[in-house]
Amino acid sequence: MSTFLWLITVLLAVGVYRVLQIGKRDPRMPKGPPTIPILGNAHLVPPEGLFKQFRSWAKEYGPVFSLKFGPSNMIVLCDRKAIHALLDKKSNIYSDRPHTYVGQLLTKGDMIALEQMDDHWRLKRKVVAHNFSPKQLDEKHFKVQEAEATMLMADLLNDPKGFYNHIRRYTASVASVLIFGSRGATFDSFWAHGVYDVMSKWTEAMEPGANPPVDEYPLLQWVPLWLAPWKRRAILAGQTMDKVWGEAVNRVQKRRAHGLRRDCITDTLLDEWKDGMPISQHSFNNLVGELVEGAADTTAAQLLTLVMAFAKNPRVQKRAQEEIDKVCGTERFPLWSDFKDIPYINAIVKEGMRWRPVAVTGSPHRVREDDYYQGMLIPKDSTIIVPVWALHHGDEFDDENEFRPERYMGHSKLANDYAGSPDWANRDHYGYGAGRRICPGMHFAERNMWRVTAKLLWAFEFAEPLDPKTGKVISLDPDAYNRGILQAPLPYNVQVTPRSPQHVQTIKREIAAAKEFLKPWEELKD
Repeated sequence: MSTFLWLITVLLAVGVYRVLQIGKRDPRMPKGPPTIPILGNAHLVPPEGLFKQFRSWAKEYGPVFSLKFGPSNMIVLCDRKAIHALLDKKSNIYSDRPHTYVGQLLTKGDMIALEQMDDHWRLKRKVVAHNFSPKQLDEKHFKVQEAEATMLMADLLNDPKGFYNHIRRYTASVASVLIFGSRGATFDSFWAHGVYDVMSKWTEAMEPGANPPVDEYPLLQWVPLWLAPWKRRAILAGQTMDKVWGEAVNRVQKRRAHGLRRDCITDTLLDEWKDGMPISQHSFNNLVGELVEGAADTTAAQLLTLVMAFAKNPRVQKRAQEEIDKVCGTERFPLWSDFKDIPYINAIVKEGMRWRPVAVTGSPHRVREDDYYQGMLIPKDSTIIVPVWALHHGDEFDDENEFRPERYMGHSKLANDYAGSPDWANRDHYGYGAGRRICPGMHFAERNMWRVTAKLLWAFEFAEPLDPKTGKVISLDPDAYNRGILQAPLPYNVQVTPRSPQHVQTIKREIAAAKEFLKPWEELKD
């Protein structure tokens, strides 16, 4: 009996010891905050604002540091050299995504951004890369961007107070024309607001720190729905996504059933796959929907950030307008062909991506096998984070909280040129990610932001609002952004004033041609 009790005691002691080791950091790993048994560092994660906490931890524990969440590992690369050495040069083992239970609830596993680097992912990635290649953009798609940008300026002339939704309408309509063959003439249109209905719920449901560590502690998956608001939030977001993109594809199929084929990506894919889709219908709906999400939501957020920055920094407007006026005068809009002659616009776009990036914590990667960096262990299946906001607000930037495009006047090329360069120290920003999972729509986004930024500054003056009673300036809050995995400025007011009657006449002269060009994509009436 005593032997049996001794054996039980030993087994219990071993069991307790092993449980207490959960959450403990392997001493070979990068340093990080002290851990506690079982939780590791989970108790230190703030419910919001994790992107700023990453910077604090990087200063305390070094630019490459680790976090423990139960038995799982997270490696944070707040270091340009490390990002290049691992995600760029070893992309074959650093290009998977960590499993996300909440993401699975939301998307049912059908989303490029969350999928593993498998055959389905390659197929979808190929669709994106082909349809948003520089060749397609510069030979074909730019006509839609130019026409819709003219309509954006017309909207700002007619209703300057509605600038917030005018900009969101512009990006959504361009994306919907290219992808679904239908434009959103007003923000009330399904083709204009649908993407924002999806993304408002998606970004909140997926915010780091907003959900319990369910992937690290799988038992949490069994928490009843009525006790798990985070589950209900993810399921609701998924239902909204399915409803919007299902409706979009149904409208296209209904149009095609009447013999109306349009020049757009969805029609092209349906023609190519008429003998059978290589993916499920749900996956197809999410694929074309995700194209709109990437093309509309993030670009709108960055453009709204720039408008806020212009209103708060009149000197930036003045310098840009002086540069634009020398090239364009008042008789024509800036064009993509003016890119090299108006370098300050490119610097403005880059500074916006640095100052207030949309994806503040970046998209997580997963390493497929054990690896080492500068003698530090990076265990297999670790989640790898590129903390975009923290990288953009580090010590290398003077006055990092100031909007100062001049810091990028030495970066005359587009973001993709720097992302693919071995000169990692000279990279402009990490707004599009890194490695093989870098945003495949970056060429589209760059051109979209440059075109609209140049045209807005050519045509208008932006200023902070005035109190109607006192006449004093109401200062805009540069930190008033929504919480979530993707962040955009909360609705704000700004004064939008045409620069001159000549600018107004030039805009009005172009409206008729823009409307005529966009006619083939007008929404069908029932």
